Amino acid sequence: MTPPADDDPFAKAVKPLVDAIGGELIAPDRAQDDDVVLSWEGREVVAVRLPHLSDSLDHILAELRRRHGVPLADLDRKTKQSVVRLLEQRGAFSMRHGVETVATALGVSRFTVYNYINYANEQRAKARGGGGTSDPAHRDDQVG
Repeated sequence: MTPPADDDPFAKAVKPLVDAIGGELIAPDRAQDDDVVLSWEGREVVAVRLPHLSDSLDHILAELRRRHGVPLADLDRKTKQSVVRLLEQRGAFSMRHGVETVATALGVSRFTVYNYINYANEQRAKARGGGGTSDPAHRDDQVG
């Protein structure tokens, strides 16, 4: 079995994307049924082992913590709202226990996360010409 070619330009090019999703680069001959084999110029260059969905949310939260430079629970309310908005766009809340996992990471209650989601949805509706007036700043029950 051969390891993935670290010096291959294609493998180097896709590595940041694979890292961002929490995947793993492996040699194409080690690929399993669920792995994605990437070919370039007629040859199999590298395979990508995708993370389990439950690991993906943890990976995204860790990346957000690194990006902000502090634990997510230490962020101000407005930044927490933007984190929730981003996570919603990435499908974090369609996963089982997604809201609970995010609430724990942000140091807020599930109720607060739902308020942030509802507020973001109302803001989008307003931007499209719809209504919506609630503000989670008035309904926040932060615990941290």
